[in-house]
Amino acid sequence: MKMKNEEMNINHYSLLTTQYKMKHGFGQFCPKAVLFDMDGVIYDSMPNHALSWHQSMAEVGIDMAPEEAYRYEGMRGVETIRLKARQQWGRDISDEEAQKMYDLKCEYFRRCPMASKMEGTEQLMQQIKADGLAICVVTGSGQRTLLDKLTSDFQGLIREDLIVTSYDVKHGKPAPDPYLAGMRKTNTKPWETIVVENAPLGVRAGVAAQCFTIGVNTGPLADEELISEGADLIMPSMKMLSKEWKTILRLLSPLQ
Repeated sequence: MKMKNEEMNINHYSLLTTQYKMKHGFGQFCPKAVLFDMDGVIYDSMPNHALSWHQSMAEVGIDMAPEEAYRYEGMRGVETIRLKARQQWGRDISDEEAQKMYDLKCEYFRRCPMASKMEGTEQLMQQIKADGLAICVVTGSGQRTLLDKLTSDFQGLIREDLIVTSYDVKHGKPAPDPYLAGMRKTNTKPWETIVVENAPLGVRAGVAAQCFTIGVNTGPLADEELISEGADLIMPSMKMLSKEWKTILRLLSPLQ
């Protein structure tokens, strides 16, 4: 039975690699870097974001249910606010107005308890580092305190110069720009890059950047929302991805 399961894994991951290369017209897939989203991947912070979005938007007269935060996750905060204002108020708001509302959201977020590390992520990064692959964080956040926390919580794994934030790009997720910036920082091409995302818009951004994109469903959304955005592989948790990493890497990138 164990041998049969291993053969099934080999066939499954071999097919995923073939499909990925065919989708983008690549002749090879040889990972050299892994680009991580932050909220919901590195930190179990999405419940805090969901609550702070709901509370802050209610204060300014915008109806935003907590679960909507997962659907818009990855988009720059000011862009999320512009979108919701356009939907509900029927007008475009100014940069100044959007930033003021985002500052309010950040204030609500600061009042939340500190989010814990996502179970399995640090162990995964340790394996990635041991495999000789680069690690880069690509987030739509621009909150300095949270970004500083990355390098202290993941010492030796996350470097400040390998973090892409909302301030590094003009267009945030779902545009590919954040992951293109991540590849510039790691000096890799799409066929040398794996993206780890938990949000539909983040998956869309990773796929648009032509990276092999792993959708890890750590929130309340259905797997189909990640699959429909083009995720090349779906995993149920960061813990499971960490557990399966050696097998995934070996079977996804055999000798080309």
